[in-house]
Amino acid sequence: MDSVRTERNGSVLAIILDRPDRLNALDVPSMKELRRVLQETSVDRTVRAVLLTGAGKAFCAGGDVATMEEHLRSGDLPHLFHELTGEQETAVREILLMRKPVLAALPGVAAGGGLSLALAADWRIAADSAVLVPAFPSLGAVPDGGLTYFLPHYLGIGTAQELLFTNARISAARAQGLALVHEVVPADQLMDRAWTRARELANGPTFAYGWMKRLMVSAFNASLETQLALERRGMVEAAEHAELPEGIRAFREKRPPQFPGPSA
Repeated sequence: MDSVRTERNGSVLAIILDRPDRLNALDVPSMKELRRVLQETSVDRTVRAVLLTGAGKAFCAGGDVATMEEHLRSGDLPHLFHELTGEQETAVREILLMRKPVLAALPGVAAGGGLSLALAADWRIAADSAVLVPAFPSLGAVPDGGLTYFLPHYLGIGTAQELLFTNARISAARAQGLALVHEVVPADQLMDRAWTRARELANGPTFAYGWMKRLMVSAFNASLETQLALERRGMVEAAEHAELPEGIRAFREKRPPQFPGPSA
């Protein structure tokens, strides 16, 4: 059975981690499948927004510990982590660099590498029962998937240290207070709200959103001069695209814009 499945609703594609009996834990085959689907989605011009979620009651419990134990017994645990983290690195980059918005819907736990995947998304909606957990310290493992990049940049070094060194279980309410998630809704309303928000993003200026993503990632490391130059380049490219002219016309005509999407 495939460990990742997709559902299409108009210009929104849902990518669903589908190992509910394992809390959607990640092993090498599932990470390869996720990476493949993300890469295909990235270049699919008919997809304007992506909804990433997990089947069942969890978003993703992180690495599959049962698989780790098998490799520990066979003596090739380092090889497993080399391959697994390599696939995860590619998946995280695909989410970050995809020129369209990615929304993560968290029905339950997002732990370890699953938390990294969620934090790579552009918008996060959590069920009120969801919990975020670094998880790596409980295994004596080193965080991967960009977690040590996202947490300090999103929260500052002090809060990141607190969460990592205490292996904090972060409730949905606290996660929203920290801006690790943008919305918290009752569990039975999660997917309806997630689909609605994804459609809102899909109807927006996806070309501009792609540039916003690129600029925000760049801002973590770039100088002000580099950032200003990238912003100028983005504005010039937007002026050559169909979205900005439509936005200007709609503003002048006092009507909602009808953005044509990335294929225009």
